[in-house]
Parts: sequence; C-alpha cells; structure tokens
Amino acid sequence: MQRRDFLALTGLTAGGLIVPSFFGKVIAAEQLQSSLDPALKKRLADAALQAARGAGATYCDVRIGRYLRQFVITREDKVQNVVNTESTGVGIRVIVNGAWGFAATNALGTADVAKAAQQAAAIAKANAGVQTAPVQLAKAPGVGEVSWRTPIRKNAMDVPIKDKVGLLLDVNAAAMGAGASFVNSMLFLVNEQKYFASTDGSYIDQDVHRIWAPMTVTAIDKSSGKFRTRSGLSSPMGLGYEYLDGASAGKIVGPNGVVNYSSSYDMKEDAIAAARQAQEKLKAPSVKPGKYDLVLDPSHTWLTIHESIGHPLELDRVLGYEANYAGTSFATLDKREQHFQYGSELVNIFADKTQPGSLGAVAYDDEGVKCKRWDLISNGKLVDYQTIRDQAHILGKTESDGCCYADSWSSVQFQRMANVSMAPGKKPLSVPDLIKDVENGIYIIGDGSFSIDQQRYNAQFGGQLFYEIKNGQITRMLEDVAYQIRTPEFWNACTAVADERDYRLGGSFFDGKGQPGQVSAVSHGSSTARFNGINVINTARRLG
Repeated sequence: MQRRDFLALTGLTAGGLIVPSFFGKVIAAEQLQSSLDPALKKRLADAALQAARGAGATYCDVRIGRYLRQFVITREDKVQNVVNTESTGVGIRVIVNGAWGFAATNALGTADVAKAAQQAAAIAKANAGVQTAPVQLAKAPGVGEVSWRTPIRKNAMDVPIKDKVGLLLDVNAAAMGAGASFVNSMLFLVNEQKYFASTDGSYIDQDVHRIWAPMTVTAIDKSSGKFRTRSGLSSPMGLGYEYLDGASAGKIVGPNGVVNYSSSYDMKEDAIAAARQAQEKLKAPSVKPGKYDLVLDPSHTWLTIHESIGHPLELDRVLGYEANYAGTSFATLDKREQHFQYGSELVNIFADKTQPGSLGAVAYDDEGVKCKRWDLISNGKLVDYQTIRDQAHILGKTESDGCCYADSWSSVQFQRMANVSMAPGKKPLSVPDLIKDVENGIYIIGDGSFSIDQQRYNAQFGGQLFYEIKNGQITRMLEDVAYQIRTPEFWNACTAVADERDYRLGGSFFDGKGQPGQVSAVSHGSSTARFNGINVINTARRLG
C-alpha cells in the first residue's frame, strides 16, 4: 500500500473518527445490503431524458448512483472504527447548442430530476456562448435494457461485522506474536450500484464490487529507536469476500520465499511474514549506489506502469487539458504517428476495462460505451492512447475506447485511466530463470514512495522489500533502495519478462485527477520483468 493511500483511509476515517463528505452519510450496516427499486431508476431516468429534450438538448445521459462503503479499522488488539456510508443521487449531462452542461441532485423524485435536467440545459446554453467549437460526440449505439454484476461468489457487505473484526484482530495478534511492535489492519469494501440511461437508447444497470485489505506492520529496535515497516502484499481487487479465503491456488511463491498473492489472499500468513521481514529490515545493510539490473515483481511494477505509461497515454493529458493540475505528457501526438520506441520489443502494453478481478472491471463505462481491450504499446512502439467520446475524432476514431468515469453521481464523468497492463512474456520463462542470468542486481517486491515530473518523463521509485542478486543468486536483504528513470530509457532497458504463470494485478483505489479532484479505482497487471543497467540511489537519511 502506498503511504498516500494509507493516509487517505486512516487519516480521514480513524483517529478523529471523521468520515469525509465524499463517502456520504453514515448508515447502519444492514442498509449496505439493500438496493434501489429498478422501476424507480427507470422512471427517474425517463423523467430526466424527457425534460432535457424539452429544454433543447440534442443529447442527454443520466447516471443514478448508490455508492456504499464500509471501513473496518483496527490497531493491535483494538477496533479503532467501523463506518458504513451511503451516497445516492442523480447526475445529468446534456449537450445543447453544441456545448456540455451538467447538474446533479440527491432528491429522488421525478420533478426533482426534471428540474436538474433543465438546470443542466441552462448551463449548456451559457457554455455555448463562450465555446469556440461544438462538441463532436462519437457514436455509442443504444443497447436497450442490460445489466452486469461483478462476478463475485460472496458479497462482502453480507458478512457480519463480528466476523470481519475477528479476522483483523486475529491478523494483528499473529503479527504481534511474530515480533511486530505495532500493526494496523483494515478492510475497505465498496459496492457501486450504477444505473445509466441516455438518449441513445441505453438503460444499463451495473452492480460493482471491490475489496481491499491493507495493513502496515512495524518493528522497532528499542536499543537504538530505529524502526522499519512492511505493508501488506495484497492488492485491492474487483472481487468479493472470497478474496480473503487464503486458498493456495491464489498464491505465487517467489524465489526468495515471499508469498505474492493473486486471486486469493491469506492476510494472517502475510502479517506473520511482514513482522519477520520488518525485523530483518532493521538489520539489512544499506544499498551501495550504482548501476544494477533490476528484477521487478508485479506487486511493484504496477505503480511504475501506472505513473510512466498509464497517465502519459491519457489523451486529455496529452492534449494539455490537465496541465493546470496533474500535468501534461511527453508522449505527444506526433510520437504516435512516428511509432515512437517507448520500450524494448518485449514491452507490450494493453488497456482493458473488462479484465476479471481488476478494479476497473465493468461492462460499460459512464458514457454507456461497451468496454473492451486495446493495445497502447506493441513490441515497444507507441500505437494508441486512451480516448472518450468527445475526443475520439481527434485521433480519427469513430468510437470511444470506453474509459469515461465519474467517482460519484454528483461528479461529471471525464477521461480516466483504464486498467493498463504489460502483457506476459510470450516464451516460457520462470522467475528463477529470469534471475539466474543477473550478475549484479536487486529484486524489488511491493510498492513504495515515488516522485515523477509533470510530463511523466523523469521519475524515482521505492518499494517494500529489496534483495541483492549476485551471480544469479539472491543473497541478502538490502535497505534504503530507490531507482531513477527516464521513462523511455527505462522501458527500453526491459530485457526479460516472465510468462503468464507469473501474471498478477496490482492497483489503487485512489488515482487522483481533475479539478475539482476525483479518484478512481484502477488495476495494472504484469509478470516479473528484468531491466538492465538502472541507476539505484541510497535513500538513507544522514544526520550530522
């Protein structure tokens, strides 16, 4: 877990027991198991569509959302907080006179949504007066009435609180018994009930589930006051409570014995390992700066993919729409025409909003576009970007890529990152086989702090666990490791990618973007990969 993600949860929902307004109103746990009447959603949607047409809209879409979240937060043998929240309302977007308008309401009456639609139309008319060119909207054929649900086996919202608390306290006790000085653990559960309707003729009902079980284990050397931490190696996933059943089929054991979790997570096992590894980190020698061959585990690589490929290939960033807040991109439009060599021929990057178990998995995006998989980088060459309906014409496309999203019914949908992943190697290659050719390297597991410039060109990444590789063998743990990259140089240094047996997803619930800021949940998959000749620095803080 990244520090910013941990703070987003613990800093806002633990401590002062304050729930941010984004998460909605506090409700009883039983209400997490309910849903809106489908007939009501259809009735509200039709009222909004009719009112928008009557106000002059040539296009309208309606999103009726019920966003449910549960937090269960513990520390050592104490429950710090249990919070259940709900946020429900209707967001309406229209085009009038070639311009966008948006309005939202949390009142669920037909008159209320009709009024919001009229307000959206009035805003669009005002925008049209200052807009330099009309919106060009790519086609999105109406699909009629359809529904989709995350294919979960066990709804986490149905599991009793006492069972969740029992799991976390058992995890904490196991970590403390294995030598931890402190341990924080939590569950963050999400159910988004999203209904979309548009003048294209679509009525799409989707029920989206996500789960996250982050923890941080701390070991302290009392004689020196030195401390080290190790965060959990799980990933947030688009799964149900079955993710926490700890089945061995969901585990991949790395060559150093660290268990990396894929479709199932044994949180207790990971807590015990984290406590022991945090103690080992206290004794680990500090890295010597220099050039190393890096072997990067998928639990680490997802963040490097996210920051140095996912963000710079968002078309709105390429076009400068995000320049005021989240930056631009070095991967400008001319590079697509030139088939820019983004990485080595082993680097194949694809976007996929349908990937099972991923955080971004849905059947349709928030513009009613059917989701798909498409290539961004093929054999190392840049071939495409991520595009939504009103941007498609810029690239000569006739359809959106289906990556438009809003984090709430009250937020306007805009271009967001799809699940962006690196394809596994095409030839049989295990992680031990990948490591055995490394003479002087470092094996990095888990994500850590990072820094990257506004164009996504220069960056620095840390991690959770670092192991020295000498002459093809993992020798010892290291500490204070971070590596520096220039994006194209780094990806062109990719010399080996493990095959599909090692493929795993990582990701974040809190990918931030936009003004006002929104967050989205996104996953990034990869197999373990090797990068030769990367500059490693020592991050130890020296005093005096």
